[in-house]
Amino acid sequence: MVTLRYIIKNVGAALCRDHSLTHQSWRKATPASILLVSFFLLTPVFCLGASPNILLIFVDDLGWSDLSSYGHAWHETPRIDSLGTDGMRFTQAYASAPICSASRASLLTGKSTARVGLEFVVKDKPGNQEIEPPQPLETPPFTLSLPLREVTIAEQLGSAGYETAYFGKWHLNPHYQGRYLAWSPTEGPGQQGFSVAEEDYGSHPYSKTELPTLKTEGAYHPDGVTDKAVHFLKQDHDKPFFLMVSHFYVHTPVQSPYAWLLDKYDSIIPKDVPNRDQRVAYAAFVETLDHYVGQLLDGLEDAGQADNTLVVFFSDNGGHPEYVANAPLRGSKWNLYEGGIRVPMLARWPGKVKPATICDTLVVGYDLLPTFSEVAGRKVSDNKELDGQSLVPLLEGKRQNGDRPLYWHFPYYHPEGKKFGEAKPSIGINDFTISQTRPQSAIRKGDYKLIYFDEEKRAELYDLSSDFSETRDLSSQLTKKTDELKKELLNYLDLVHARRALVK
Repeated sequence: MVTLRYIIKNVGAALCRDHSLTHQSWRKATPASILLVSFFLLTPVFCLGASPNILLIFVDDLGWSDLSSYGHAWHETPRIDSLGTDGMRFTQAYASAPICSASRASLLTGKSTARVGLEFVVKDKPGNQEIEPPQPLETPPFTLSLPLREVTIAEQLGSAGYETAYFGKWHLNPHYQGRYLAWSPTEGPGQQGFSVAEEDYGSHPYSKTELPTLKTEGAYHPDGVTDKAVHFLKQDHDKPFFLMVSHFYVHTPVQSPYAWLLDKYDSIIPKDVPNRDQRVAYAAFVETLDHYVGQLLDGLEDAGQADNTLVVFFSDNGGHPEYVANAPLRGSKWNLYEGGIRVPMLARWPGKVKPATICDTLVVGYDLLPTFSEVAGRKVSDNKELDGQSLVPLLEGKRQNGDRPLYWHFPYYHPEGKKFGEAKPSIGINDFTISQTRPQSAIRKGDYKLIYFDEEKRAELYDLSSDFSETRDLSSQLTKKTDELKKELLNYLDLVHARRALVK
């Protein structure tokens, strides 16, 4: 039911977006419409309507080239791609980390993982990494949760008068009561500024629910995460809202109950591609994610809020090497080559973002807190404890500094235990196997990216404008640029008191 409050809010918002009423418009206006416009111009409620809602769709392990709008030859993702058609597609967007928990902590706080001190995944108990065979560096002790002292996006927006809600994967507290990824009642979303937070594993295999096989084309099982979010969207809201939907898709285990989707991609994907069975299942997973994102967008439309909502779609890190062809990018999830950190990002904001806009400026996950804060009317540009910068000027089509440094810090080994020795020693392009990742940090500034490896105190330098596959290390040729960026990176790590992997 459409309420008067809803009409006032949304018509007021529309007027805020386009307040240039021409003489011709007034001549054609009826007395009733003039009275209505005058009411909105004179009432304080009109100003409240200017605060847009914010919907952040945060997905898990989706690679940079996994969407059809980013060039994938097989995956069909029309609903996700529509955000770029109706808004902006970012070509050089980066996750804050190559791994889940660290990326999430950074995004929520507007700080790099080095500054937050959460650079790996959270565990169920404290301790240190055990790697076999033993390696030369001792990594920092595990950080078990996002510290409650950190100010999150939800707390920022809550103080700006927003209703805040969270559904889906959290992964920022120890696995509660032995349940993998379960929320903690003392360190979950409800304790980090989200006024509405309901735990649900959705239809992902993490739910441990055996879903029956569906053979009918277009048939999907309900997804609890999506359904709860849509229910929230369709409620009557007295305030603008910030809704974060954190999907478990497309994280492993990649097991699809949709026989019709598996058959579809089995007929599409060439027979001779590496890891074909995994990639067929993964393609079905990606299209399943697209379906649930479509349900979110439909729910927003049905609620009458689509025109007054900034929607951002983002992935927490690069694609899993056993399922994703990250080419032309080198590397994958877990390492700091482009395949591990460059991700898809799309933004739709009617009246602000021009449709079908391409943005090549460098952006990173920790930019979202200052961005959403500015959207909510709370600029945080003077906060020297933050690493991000607001992307609102970019969204509005203005130029922005693309040469500022971006930082990543991963002072750990991966994989852990005996699996490290079994992993491939080198990291290439489309290896389709898990490689050994060693403690490393990185900086990107302009076209140049430097990766620093702690074991050997060695740096690699790449010019991403001509080599975004990172195949030509220029460190021995461009020694001055290498020294300059290495110094800037190490000075930053010292400045934020970054935890380092140290010689045993």
